[in-house]
Amino acid sequence: MIQKKFSEVDRRIFSFPAVHPCEAVSPATLLGSLIVLSQNIGNYQSKFFASQRRNSREAIRKIGILLVFFEEIHDRGLILPETAVLCFSELHLTFQKIRFLLEDCSREGARLWILMKSEMVVTQFRVLISTVATALDILPLNSMDICGEVKELVELVAKQARKARIEIDPNDERAMRRVLSVLDRFEKGIEPEFQVLKWVLDYLEIKTWSDCNKEIKFLEEQCVESEDREVPFLSSLLGFMCYCRVRIFDTLDYQNADQTDVRCNMEVLSCLNPEDFRCPISLELMIDPVTVSTGQTYDRSSIQKWLKAGHTICPKTGEKLTNTELVPNTNLRKLIHQFCADNGLSLAKTGKKSRDITRTILPGSPAAAEAMKFLSRIVVRNLVFGTSEQKNKAAYEIRLLAKANIFNRSCLIEAGTIPPLLNLLYSFNKSIQENAIAALLKLSKHANGKKIVVENGGLRSIVAVLKRGISLEAKQIAAATIFYLSSVKGYRRLIGEIDETIPALVDLIKEGTPCGKKNGVVALFGLALYHGNRQRVIDAGTIPLLLHIIASSNKDELIVDSLALLATLVECLDGTLAILQASSFPLITRILQSTTSQAGKEHCVSIFLSCCNNGGDEAVAVLAKDTSVMSSLYSVTTDGTALASKKARSLVKMLHKFHETSSSGQGCQACTNEQSVHVW
Repeated sequence: MIQKKFSEVDRRIFSFPAVHPCEAVSPATLLGSLIVLSQNIGNYQSKFFASQRRNSREAIRKIGILLVFFEEIHDRGLILPETAVLCFSELHLTFQKIRFLLEDCSREGARLWILMKSEMVVTQFRVLISTVATALDILPLNSMDICGEVKELVELVAKQARKARIEIDPNDERAMRRVLSVLDRFEKGIEPEFQVLKWVLDYLEIKTWSDCNKEIKFLEEQCVESEDREVPFLSSLLGFMCYCRVRIFDTLDYQNADQTDVRCNMEVLSCLNPEDFRCPISLELMIDPVTVSTGQTYDRSSIQKWLKAGHTICPKTGEKLTNTELVPNTNLRKLIHQFCADNGLSLAKTGKKSRDITRTILPGSPAAAEAMKFLSRIVVRNLVFGTSEQKNKAAYEIRLLAKANIFNRSCLIEAGTIPPLLNLLYSFNKSIQENAIAALLKLSKHANGKKIVVENGGLRSIVAVLKRGISLEAKQIAAATIFYLSSVKGYRRLIGEIDETIPALVDLIKEGTPCGKKNGVVALFGLALYHGNRQRVIDAGTIPLLLHIIASSNKDELIVDSLALLATLVECLDGTLAILQASSFPLITRILQSTTSQAGKEHCVSIFLSCCNNGGDEAVAVLAKDTSVMSSLYSVTTDGTALASKKARSLVKMLHKFHETSSSGQGCQACTNEQSVHVW
């Protein structure tokens, strides 16, 4: 088939990337492709169209009739006149666009958006059917040897296409007016009537919670991808659907619901220093980090400008680049975007605006704001007075609504969701406990959320889930929540003073999944930033556990985070003694030489420096035995961050001094022996 393939996922709605057949294509190939394309369009007969039903049906019917015509020509093996080839070429282009339009009109999750864009969709149908009529006008039917019945059918299609009255369906128009009336009520601060909402959803055949959720996810994507002028209206529709999901549907149909949020990878926790997120060239936060052949990472736009200027060396190391390939550093990009989301920082605008959560600090529209306030009250009411099923659904709604929207978080917090969520942590229902702790995790990313959790005695409740949670999933989410709460200096001491906190995190590192281990390590790192907690972490047996992870794990991020925690703990004398007793210098040296992570290298150097400072000559002597260490340290002084370079230089000086002292001492000893022998 003569057409570039575009998947439904790749192609934006209302974009029609049709490909015009090239002039060199053979008539037989063109005809065969037209037949396949027409058959594909015919398959939409079985698809569901929530709106544009008549227009879609008529377009499919017309093309179905033309398919009979194309198959007649193919079966007879007719030679096509030049004007027929021209006509077929235009039809091929138009049919592609019609197929894209039908795909949009039947797209799952886009029912409300298609309805509200009815005028645009009708205009598209009108233009495309008119184009079909124009193409058929130049078709030399009289000079083509086809049967009379088929010829009459083609003429009928051409006549109908010319005279077609393509309008908005009256029922679609009525549904649109009802949606707009609801949005108007929201803007005025008036809660809409249940019956009106139900009528709209029934009309669009949005029958379940999952159906409604698909509409919401689609609208969220459109808010990200669309022009700024469309965002307010999209936000209003998003508020409408979120309100409907909370108010209309009492049951979560989990078998179809997207549970990816439940999985542990929903949170990207890390001990990385934010300074590692800056491009070495621009010194700005990296938006699209890429790695070059030397292993250094830069922001794509900066390194591209460097390369376009004719440079062939690595800007940071000065090494010659073996190639100009730029490899996306997806792990670092995730960390940067998570860091920005959690700290309310805005990335520079790019084509991928999905990364910039700060766009959600303010509501997208007045209607969206009021809808969120109304549904927050409903959620709180269900959390407090609802049945077990209603409480579970309310908690799950909160974790979805607060997932990536700062305004939603503030509304839910102000409505009073946190105290009842804390009560639900003691539920014996696995699903309720998981959803409650996950909802608290989302809300604890907001400054007011952290404060209210602590003021309501939530720390002990969260630690209780960490220690005795019904599921491992709940324990892992509790660890992530502790990490976010520990970002407030004053709370680190409070959390660490709860006797069960640190041992429970250590147990999670021992028994958890890779994600659970990571959450446990990072939560301990957050707590260890308070000096008073470090001894508790060491006494819990954390250091041997971290060394085992570093030696055996194949998860680079987990290794780097373990190194970060280790580097913090060895600043204590007991931490240094534990490292020396475990004879772990060879392991740290191996990681220093093998890791590609700049942060990992810096942590290794920090561990060595702290051990040498605390352990004195004994520690320096152990490190000096490995002659390969020096070259690795020199590498960090030139390639590492400013702080890493400074630490590496300090270590190099220590080792040089140790070697000089040792040599001097040996020389003096030799002289003494020589004199003794001489005297003797």
